[in-house]
Amino acid sequence: MHILLIEDDLDLGRALQAALRLEGHSSEWLRRANDAPHQLDPGAQDAVLLDQTLPGGDGHALLTRWRRQGSAVPIIVITARSALQDRLAGFDGGADDYVVKPFEMPELIARLRSVLRRSAHQASDTWQLGALTIEPLRRRVLLDGAELALSPREYQLLVELARERGNVVAKHVLAQRLSPLGDPLDFGTLEVHLANLRRKIGASRIGTARGVGYWLECA
Repeated sequence: MHILLIEDDLDLGRALQAALRLEGHSSEWLRRANDAPHQLDPGAQDAVLLDQTLPGGDGHALLTRWRRQGSAVPIIVITARSALQDRLAGFDGGADDYVVKPFEMPELIARLRSVLRRSAHQASDTWQLGALTIEPLRRRVLLDGAELALSPREYQLLVELARERGNVVAKHVLAQRLSPLGDPLDFGTLEVHLANLRRKIGASRIGTARGVGYWLECA
């Protein structure tokens, strides 16, 4: 999954990117409010970690603007502002979670997992999709109870399709989300991973919208 990180502190930004990488996420790191995208693209960002106090603007203004535009991309506010009125303003502005600095990295990663799980409409840490079971915390996939041996890219591809629950995911979106640094893969490489994944989970479980993208059959 691809995370947009907006944080001006150099040490914290580096630590967050390292933690996200260990979790299997790619990320884009911005340090100024005016470098942030005017609109969030759910095909490009799976979640946002947003500092409130930024050079060139205010993180809360970004949050409220994105929500007024109708964006449903999960946003976690990370800030030193700990007063009750600040936390309430963050939630009222549309934050999915609010984490006060200083924080422990495992807690932030756990909170990120939680909001990503909710955005994928999964109530628990075990995703049940017909005969497929995905356990994100253990990075494990089972088919009819038997564990599958998936490569990291195959696993990530399956998770991205599973998050959309039967909806078509565009090829360029999948290519971007599977890239370790956020740079898109070429479609030929993507199709190789798809072919390998189909062979392991059953070809009929991945549908193709020709020239557009793919979807996961959940039955």
